[in-house]
Amino acid sequence: MFGNLVSIVAGIAFILLTMNDVFQSVIVPRATGRRYRLSVYVWRAIWRLWPGMAWRLDPENGGRREEFLAAFAPFTLTLLIFLWASLLIVGFGLVLWGLRGGITPARPTFGAVLYYAGTSLVTIGYGDIVSHGWAARLASVLAGLAGLSLLSITTAYLFAIFGSFQTRETFVVVIGARAGAPPSGVNLLTIAGYSRTRDDLPPLMIGAQRWAAALMESHLAYPVLAFFRSSHDEQSWIGTLGTLLDAATLMMTTIDDPRDGQARLFYNVGRHATYDLSNYLMISATAGEQTVGIERSEFDDACNQLVEAGYKLRDRDEAWKRFSDLRSNYAARLNALARFFEIPPLQWIGDRSAIGASAHD
Repeated sequence: MFGNLVSIVAGIAFILLTMNDVFQSVIVPRATGRRYRLSVYVWRAIWRLWPGMAWRLDPENGGRREEFLAAFAPFTLTLLIFLWASLLIVGFGLVLWGLRGGITPARPTFGAVLYYAGTSLVTIGYGDIVSHGWAARLASVLAGLAGLSLLSITTAYLFAIFGSFQTRETFVVVIGARAGAPPSGVNLLTIAGYSRTRDDLPPLMIGAQRWAAALMESHLAYPVLAFFRSSHDEQSWIGTLGTLLDAATLMMTTIDDPRDGQARLFYNVGRHATYDLSNYLMISATAGEQTVGIERSEFDDACNQLVEAGYKLRDRDEAWKRFSDLRSNYAARLNALARFFEIPPLQWIGDRSAIGASAHD
């Protein structure tokens, strides 16, 4: 009797932990706590190994490495759905094992009870094993309801994931067309100068504000989205966010143009997104919280490019001081995100050409 009670309690614990993870991962449209979340532990544990395997697979040519890194998110998403279903089967199997006195045929093995829980969960019901006690019948009905719920919830979850991914990547492609490949904030501004589309920069920053806000909300609600890589070479959501932040910071501090209001608004949204995402994903800025991330010579080179593109600049010493102050508010966290997700290196963002090679030998 005591063994049956322990089995029932253990099964209920499995079911509650699994449904809690499904509820917080799929249904709650906001960032939730990480305690007792199976999905959080799974994707973090696998990602600790995945980049290292990618570098060993292709240490020189990045093509195969990028393909392997891109496979992580679909693999993990599929694995999570499989684990949720498996744990529910085990949970209901333990409950039914504790109630096996109400199951026919009599004295079933644990394997047979687990099979019965599985057929109940997926609502197949072959009829070779049936329940006749009220408690066992209730457990089998609840297993069927849990299976149907999991199927419908994960279907909606997948649609939400891919919808958010497509929205994110559409804007990534737009910025790639405006900022070159690989994109950078300096390129975004110089291309606008050469193509005489500088008047498009304020509307672009309005679109960037909406994109960054949607990025923050969707990636905090569905963290696995952050691991979906762009299908286009040398592009990523982190690179796009950094490109826009650098461009906005240059517009605010270096370019002598009063039309920087929308850039200021985007800077606030983009910096907020960088902070919240790195914090929720538990990605520490090992380089320190206050660092500009580039040398003065790099800033001067950028200024020269902007002048050649037709921009009028403010005093460089004063501009460098203001640029350093503002960029130090997001540079460390942005580079930490770039290193963590192993994005292709960009100008001023996540350049790991020397660090990465040694770290993954």
